[in-house]
Amino acid sequence: MGLDWEQRYQSLDTPWDKGKATPGLLEFLSNHPLSGKILVVGCGYGHDVRALSQQGCQVVGVDFAPSAIAAAQSFPTVGDETYLIADIFNLPKELDSSFDWVWEHTCFCAIAPEQRPNYVKSVATVLKRSGKLLAVFFVNPPNQGNGPPYGVKVNELDELFAPHFTLLEDWQPAQAYPGWEGRERMRLLQKND
Repeated sequence: MGLDWEQRYQSLDTPWDKGKATPGLLEFLSNHPLSGKILVVGCGYGHDVRALSQQGCQVVGVDFAPSAIAAAQSFPTVGDETYLIADIFNLPKELDSSFDWVWEHTCFCAIAPEQRPNYVKSVATVLKRSGKLLAVFFVNPPNQGNGPPYGVKVNELDELFAPHFTLLEDWQPAQAYPGWEGRERMRLLQKND
């Protein structure tokens, strides 16, 4: 069933991890401080979790790989952040309808494209009424079609998310990791009530 993410973390084969929070997220936070409870899916080492926690938010980072969660927990706590080993497609029921925000950066692009409708349902399930999804999507990864990361077209995003979300904003982030410039699309979506 795809890559062995735990093995990748154990062998430190994590090229998606850049050792710091996502530039597009930091750019967004500098102009739009967030509040409330936030779920970070596929949190890896927790760099984005900590960036959001520094905003004063209650943040839960989830990842499928126990080694990723162990590494995330080894960093000093900066606020109200916690971590949970969980499968995005089988999240604990107690998370249903409990988050104001979901942050997405590398989880969506790591899953096989045929799993994307289930991803959308999972994210919608954990959000409260009118909760928001803030996300970076890879529209042009360097190994297009041979992922992960798996790229996505903007019209595919529209079709995938429309049953559960309303698109509020769509833009190309001004800040990106080196080599990712022009390959990303940020979106702010609101869960349909």
